[in-house]
Amino acid sequence: MRKPLIAGNWKMNKTVEQARLLVSVMVPELHTVDVETVFFPPFTALMAVSAMLAGTKIGLGAQNLHWEASGAYTGEESPQMVAELCKYVILGHSERRQYFGETDGSVNKKVKAALAVGLTPIVCVGETFAENEAGQTASVVSRQVKAGLADLSVEQVLKLVIAYEPIWAIGTGRAATASGANGVLADVIRPALAALFGAPASQQIRILYGGSVTAANAVELFAQPDIDGALVGGASLKSADFIKIVKAAVR
Repeated sequence: MRKPLIAGNWKMNKTVEQARLLVSVMVPELHTVDVETVFFPPFTALMAVSAMLAGTKIGLGAQNLHWEASGAYTGEESPQMVAELCKYVILGHSERRQYFGETDGSVNKKVKAALAVGLTPIVCVGETFAENEAGQTASVVSRQVKAGLADLSVEQVLKLVIAYEPIWAIGTGRAATASGANGVLADVIRPALAALFGAPASQQIRILYGGSVTAANAVELFAQPDIDGALVGGASLKSADFIKIVKAAVR
């Protein structure tokens, strides 16, 4: 059985002191829950949060990395820098694609670089509202999966996680329906994975849903057979809501 994973993407929120406060509230409630839980604070707070998570089962991740090991890339962090503090990294988030020009090709390079240093990538895919309305969800998401994971081995792909985040649902309060989200996972993403890596591997890879996940819709989402957890945005900044979402994922 695929173990549920709940990832809290804090995005560009929380100072170091604010991060400490949030973590101090959530750790006592979450460290014994049998769900893989990961916090993704901003880079400035990683060291402080890492110290607070020591000795707990809660994981720590970065929101991005560069594919090069070092060099003249002002403002970027290398895979090795991330791996010193984290086990996980989010790659290809729609906001990175929209605002910072990331492509399927750059995501692929980042995935390979992350895996090379032992990180667990959470690779994001998802369509825009226009693409959804035009009936292009399957073609867009399938392309992103195949291009983002190109040239990986079965052994490598089994070490990563996919997150389906329909762009029209992120931060809008308009989540995909549980059955609709599950349909994309079951009918688009897993078949794309099967085409690349074989059917057995496609059934072992965890796929999360992201996009306006709340304490109110979490139970229905996690009841779907192909949804293995969530990549949570805004609700991950609210301790009570995030705790409820994590506990809703217990199977």
